[in-house]
Amino acid sequence: MNVGIIGLGLIGGSMAKSVKARTSHTVWGFDTDAETMTLARLCGAIDGALTEENLPQCDLILVAVCPGAAVKWVASHAEHIAQTAIVVDLCGVKRAVVEQIAPIAAQRGFAYIGGHPMAGLERGGFVNSSDHLYDGASMILTPDNRTDMQLLETLKAFFLDVGFANLTFSDPDEHDRIIAYTSQLAHIASSAYVKSPEAQKRRGFSAGSFRDMTRVARLDEKMWTELFLDNADHLTEELGILIGHLNEYLAALESRDADALRALLKEGRELKATAGGN
Repeated sequence: MNVGIIGLGLIGGSMAKSVKARTSHTVWGFDTDAETMTLARLCGAIDGALTEENLPQCDLILVAVCPGAAVKWVASHAEHIAQTAIVVDLCGVKRAVVEQIAPIAAQRGFAYIGGHPMAGLERGGFVNSSDHLYDGASMILTPDNRTDMQLLETLKAFFLDVGFANLTFSDPDEHDRIIAYTSQLAHIASSAYVKSPEAQKRRGFSAGSFRDMTRVARLDEKMWTELFLDNADHLTEELGILIGHLNEYLAALESRDADALRALLKEGRELKATAGGN
């Protein structure tokens, strides 16, 4: 299979490396950064550059760039995508992307499905990509009424081959609503948390809790601003809920109410036990 990958940062670069390390597929890659393209070729992550000449030969096209850039790329290259090809975007939000790419795919006749690999690191870029980033991860797909079972079987085989443990199916709105809580809210909370003046005095006083809370504050502000704004309705709702709960803890502390504070902490512990997971 000929696989085209647009964007060779952490997500696209890891996808390219995983495909080359675990399958016999040919990988054509494209990135706007010339140094990234050179590194990808030298380390064997891609077989060559994705061009307008070989794009029509691609059976699977993975678009691993920010939402706006993903839509723009598909719109400007749609005429070169074969009708037998499958296009999957790997963006962190789905509504803003799917609602614009799906009509293009329907008009041009190629298959398209929204995707989101649930894996990442606090540091991005090709230099931080790896062929094991997706080991054991979940791959979210958002099928619609144009999606047939053969397409899903093809994608299942592909994503399991490159390391994913399972596929999770959702619709774009459900995806964005849940991801607002499980990912985006955590990034905002981490970014706000490190702004305390005490953060600069932490040496010798910090351990696992501090590392866990601050890890994702080291983010790409340009990319995350786009993701946050594309999902602003769901994210503001979750942020409001968090602020409301934080105010409950603040009130209990200000009033020195041990019973209220103990009840809040107990509730959180029990909810975590019910939710399970890491």
